Amino acid sequence: MTRIHVSAVVDSKAEIASDVEIGPYSVIGPNVKIGAGSKIGSHTVIEGYTTIGKENTFAHFAAIGGAPQDMKYRGEPTQLVIGDRNTIREFTTIHTGTSQDEGITRIGNDNWIMAYVHIAHDCQIGNNTIFSSNAQIAGHVQVSDWAIMGGMSGVHQFVRIGQHAMLGGASALVQDIPPFVIAAGDKASPHGINVEGLKRRGFSSETISALRQAYKVLYKDGLSFEEAKVEIQKMALASAADAATAEKLTEFHDFIAASTRGIVR
Repeated sequence: MTRIHVSAVVDSKAEIASDVEIGPYSVIGPNVKIGAGSKIGSHTVIEGYTTIGKENTFAHFAAIGGAPQDMKYRGEPTQLVIGDRNTIREFTTIHTGTSQDEGITRIGNDNWIMAYVHIAHDCQIGNNTIFSSNAQIAGHVQVSDWAIMGGMSGVHQFVRIGQHAMLGGASALVQDIPPFVIAAGDKASPHGINVEGLKRRGFSSETISALRQAYKVLYKDGLSFEEAKVEIQKMALASAADAATAEKLTEFHDFIAASTRGIVR
């Protein structure tokens, strides 16, 4: 049975699963859909064309599905889509998309989003990410699976953050972080491969060693960017007998090759 506090304001047009909990003084708009097993804390506002999956937890005072903070926005019915099993803590703000992009902000599954985080319009967030308190993500940013955002970090619009990458606390990121790389500082610069994180994710020592070598090729060997891309691609081909290593080297190569903002240097 749905448990909605008597002081909550839930629009009759909202689609709420039968076992959703909604805390005191929360407000749920008419175009909101909330999946089974989700819990909404007190004083939380969920509005806009927002679709929320199963077993999500929203702490108190979150503001979800608000209009983009974009001066080009003219009230178009853009969307926010949130997957399953996400934890979204106090005072987090997540906005819908804009018509200048595909019109959808997406949050995947199993993400841990701490207090005061801001995720702006048209961001694409993968699965199993961690956003530490006060991480601020501008519009159109892409954050891949297993990435970690440090507390009080800031990310420029259109930047991409690769899988298993880590951005240090209080860092300012204006270019892409390749997969598996740690970046930190103002402005953020590369600080090696996220070795401990990769070990925790079950990467083999051979794969980690190969990624460290790819990092060296990109950042330490004095090659031009184009030369480094060629060498890393050769490494991936040479690792074909080890499918996991070849796959990760290919992902590393393909990410940097597709960068339009440039990568952290």
